[in-house]
Amino acid sequence: MTQQSWPSDLGPVICVVGARPNFMKMGPILRAFAAHQPPLPTLLVHTGQHYDKDMNDQLFEDLGLPKPDINLEVGSGTHAVQTAEVMRRFEPVIDTHRPSCVLVVGDVNSTLACSLVAVKKGVPSVHVEAGLRSFDRGMPEEINRILTDQIADRLYTTERTAADNLAREGIPGERVAFVGNVMIDSLLFHRSRAQAPGETVAAAGIPPEIVSRPEGYAVVTLHRPSNVDSAATLQPLLEVLREVSERLPLVFALHPRTKSNIAKFGLESIVATPRMVMLPPQGYLEMVGLMAGAKLVLTDSGGLQEETTALGVPCLTMRENTERPITIDQGTNTLVGRDRKAIVDGVDEILSVGGKRGRVPEYWDGEAASRIAADLAGWLLDRHRAALS
Repeated sequence: MTQQSWPSDLGPVICVVGARPNFMKMGPILRAFAAHQPPLPTLLVHTGQHYDKDMNDQLFEDLGLPKPDINLEVGSGTHAVQTAEVMRRFEPVIDTHRPSCVLVVGDVNSTLACSLVAVKKGVPSVHVEAGLRSFDRGMPEEINRILTDQIADRLYTTERTAADNLAREGIPGERVAFVGNVMIDSLLFHRSRAQAPGETVAAAGIPPEIVSRPEGYAVVTLHRPSNVDSAATLQPLLEVLREVSERLPLVFALHPRTKSNIAKFGLESIVATPRMVMLPPQGYLEMVGLMAGAKLVLTDSGGLQEETTALGVPCLTMRENTERPITIDQGTNTLVGRDRKAIVDGVDEILSVGGKRGRVPEYWDGEAASRIAADLAGWLLDRHRAALS
């Protein structure tokens, strides 16, 4: 093998995306694989787990992701049905392309499903963003994380404490490498291209003055089933958000699931206030611009907890737990759950004293994907040489 070539008998790295958070993580990885010497051959597989055009096609364009080589077009379904269908459709991809490994990111159903197929077929599985734990097995994502890590051959972590979680679960340290956060790679790479908040709201037919008032504005996202799938939980959350909107305007980027449930439960009147504006699903560059310009962010998203920490924007997370404790220990994040007083007090503290600013954690420096590329190339080539000897 020359310095500029990859062994012809070593197959591509199959890179799997399935849902919105995966796209932001895979963009830097694909760029790093292409830039590595020798370049790592890749095959991009989109399972189609997220199928909403507004949340899919625009993200590929914003992130500069190539069109998928293969789209499994799985679509919606229960967790069991969706996972099983991804497995059924992914197995022939492995049979046809004989990859050197299957690389998955995050914690969605596609992550676990494709890892299971890989290990059953004797193909190495690689997990990016390993070791994160909320310690809440009521979250489907937690089950996906635990099982994916158990069967992965190479595990890349975003923070050092993740290795402790993996060690407690019996995963040998030699399978684990701390590389940093590829989500932050994307954020730093695209930050200068982010759309101005005024342009984003104006495109939705909302006067841009809503994001330029002296008191500032807050960004809101809600999508987790535990928050939005029951009227008993969604209604009080919307009511406290309306109360918060009396302090500063809210820009609410509506997830399709949340929008549907607001209508289903007849809660439209709660959010019918000019100080709480509703946006359709936003592209990545629009969301980065909105967050960067916000006084604070209220969310139940894992990714936004990380991005606000990197941006230095205070974040109130409306969950009882987080799999990203570093955003609390070092970053700008505060857990407030669904408690009205905690949410309102958190907002008031931010408005009065500025809230947590924190610091950017170790290796959240825009180079995580390059570290993955270097490690994975060496690991695959070592395995290849060992198999030939």
